[in-house]
Amino acid sequence: MAQDTPSADLVLIGTVITVDEDRPRAEAVAIGAGRILAVGDAADMPIGPATRVVELGERCVLPGFVEAHGHAVAEALLFGKGSVADIRAASMDSAEAVLATIRAGVANGHELMYGWDPLSFPDLPLADQDFLDRLAPDRPLVVVHHSGHLAWYNRESGRRHGIDRNSPDPPGGRYGRDPHGEPDGSAYGIEAIAEITTPTGPLPGRRDVLPPGLADTLARMSAVGLTMAGEMACLAPWRDALLDPARRPAPSTRLRLYEPASAALRSTGRPDAGDDLIRQNGIKVWVDGSPWAGTIAVSFPYLDTELTHRLGGGERPHASTNYTWDQLAEVVEAYFPHGWQLACHAHGDLAIDMILDVYESVLTRYPRPDHRLRIEHVGAMRPDQFTRAAALGVTASVFMDHVYFWGEVLTDELFGPKYGARWAAAGSAVAAGMRISLHNDPPSTPENPLHNITVATTRRSRRGRVLAPEERLTVAQAIRAQTLDAAYQLFADDIAGSITPGKYADLVVLSADPYTVAPSAITDLDVLATFLAGEQTHGDPL
Repeated sequence: MAQDTPSADLVLIGTVITVDEDRPRAEAVAIGAGRILAVGDAADMPIGPATRVVELGERCVLPGFVEAHGHAVAEALLFGKGSVADIRAASMDSAEAVLATIRAGVANGHELMYGWDPLSFPDLPLADQDFLDRLAPDRPLVVVHHSGHLAWYNRESGRRHGIDRNSPDPPGGRYGRDPHGEPDGSAYGIEAIAEITTPTGPLPGRRDVLPPGLADTLARMSAVGLTMAGEMACLAPWRDALLDPARRPAPSTRLRLYEPASAALRSTGRPDAGDDLIRQNGIKVWVDGSPWAGTIAVSFPYLDTELTHRLGGGERPHASTNYTWDQLAEVVEAYFPHGWQLACHAHGDLAIDMILDVYESVLTRYPRPDHRLRIEHVGAMRPDQFTRAAALGVTASVFMDHVYFWGEVLTDELFGPKYGARWAAAGSAVAAGMRISLHNDPPSTPENPLHNITVATTRRSRRGRVLAPEERLTVAQAIRAQTLDAAYQLFADDIAGSITPGKYADLVVLSADPYTVAPSAITDLDVLATFLAGEQTHGDPL
């Protein structure tokens, strides 16, 4: 150890998984002034009179986990103070429980229910206006699909918001209509849903201030080992508050902010504004919708099933994107030359073709050596598309929990084994040379990085079926996708993502070494402690 290395504040001795290729494992890590001072043998640690030394025993320390695609503010807004009823499959065990929760929510004055999931609970009734009117005949009621891309509203909600046959569809969204042109109580796309969940409607709080439950949301994220997350739909007022140290919540998780592309095709912010705790990164674009809503652009047909007919409103869904090629190119070119990172949401392979075409076009005209352009979710992305993306330097964030919660639905009811079973093909992405992240897209599914690692390494669904085992990741690949490569995607691998001297001491302590248990058991490991810049933010004091 160099003589000028200061004494550590804390030294952890035991199993250290660094995710650093220069030294993948070590037996000790030293922390001082919020940073990693040294990694290596215990005898080489800079221990002084005031250094606290902790023997880990069977416990294991890793870099803090990274949720590259999250929605922390939306989570706090929805669930922070109990104003919205949580009916997600991750929270419910039956259709009866979902309906009971909705009835109790209506009785308690709730007007918004989040997480309707007829794919997990096929015995749920059709969520049409008549059904919602029976549940809440005299007050507004909005039920949002778990994907966040589809919602249903009762007639009182439509009346309150002035939605009628003359209401135009918002950009990037639409209202479902009956054969006579009257709104049928369905809303497709983020913008249409926003119009029925405005501050005067059921969505609690104000859009110009941060929700009061945000600190609790960030603390809950810390409890599952997260030390950094992308906030992928950060409205400008939220951004301004988060970038202001006097207004942001107490830090427990770093955030990287992405704001939705605006109709004006410009931002009042600037890329890279902020600090190491909270920084503005990029612009989010929704290029297609959700497989669960029948609104994605795929080159292959949906199966002919009762479910797909329900999604298509009587016939099977057809390929659809929210933009034409020219419109998407206009959006990307409005931001990219000014230094923004773009993150395009896409599940369908046709939507991904469009994104790659646009990305290649803009990179040809505005070369940038380290752009890290992103594609989000990549459900139906093909091996040749991963290869093309890797050659362009494009990164992918993979929504792994689709395999766990809806693997059978994808395979048996939506797309068949050829396309549905290999959904979220992380193995093909890594084989193509891409740097990928794994995410939960909360609130669609709750943040759970250890669970993501298990799903990525087993591809086992909740019902026990293994889907496309050739797309499995190794444990090392999955850990990297939840740490260093996720930090890379957020332009933060210089400060986090691995246990490397000089980086922040953002760490997670697990109950055991994930390499010593079966991949299926990694999800059951306990997060015993989480550290942000050397300060413990979760767990009993070590």
